[in-house]
Amino acid sequence: MIKWIISDMDGTLLVDHNKLPEDFDEVMQLLKEKNIMFSPASGRQYQALAVHFPKYKDDLLFISENGTYVCQHDKELFSYTLSPDNVALVLEQVLKLPDVFVVVSGKKSSYVMSQHPAFVAELNLYFTHYTVVEDFSHIDDDIIKFSICDALNHHARENIYNKLQSLNEKVQVVLSSEIWVDIMPIGANKGLAIKKLQEKLNIKPEECVAFGDYLNDYEMLQSVYYSYAMENAAPELKKIARFIAPPNYENGVMNTIRKLLSEQK
Repeated sequence: MIKWIISDMDGTLLVDHNKLPEDFDEVMQLLKEKNIMFSPASGRQYQALAVHFPKYKDDLLFISENGTYVCQHDKELFSYTLSPDNVALVLEQVLKLPDVFVVVSGKKSSYVMSQHPAFVAELNLYFTHYTVVEDFSHIDDDIIKFSICDALNHHARENIYNKLQSLNEKVQVVLSSEIWVDIMPIGANKGLAIKKLQEKLNIKPEECVAFGDYLNDYEMLQSVYYSYAMENAAPELKKIARFIAPPNYENGVMNTIRKLLSEQK
């Protein structure tokens, strides 16, 4: 019996960067009738996720910032923060990288220094609340994540991820797309957040479905039985998924949910 469905956003649930499936409301009604919970799980900030679901802001459980900040009813359930020493260490390393842009995510807001048009175009896809600052070292906030953007070349693996591997002894460096790399507290990820919520809500992994497309979804798919990689997913993710869903541009998440519901007694 399925009790909880969790979906990544970009490349998974969304038809394009900011468009929900046309039948999303209809499927949400079906889930409500069957008392099945739905959660977006994304690298996006909480405020940006909430903007996507104005009709459901008080109903959904939001797993934001790749599992480092989890909210329900507009209140924090739990979070994972970076120590001041690790914040300083990360800043020292990422600010040395050429031709990339940095987002520092806190609980209150996200913070940027650059307003380069290419970066701002990417930033606005995923962040609705951010503050332009002159110096990251003066931020008064609990820091939960760094997002490093290769807005100019779109080769985040080579230009960012590979160059920051030495940080993995202190923090977690995750390739989120060909444009973005995220840096989070060690152990924090979507999968850990889901496991913590499963325990809190008394829901078993075999009662959960998850959909993802990229490496920041790796642990999430491992935390549930019904693990779906999208057809358009990274090859590494497809290898560990139990099932493959049609691609996001063919409304794969909604179609798979409908199929699962039809099969559920």
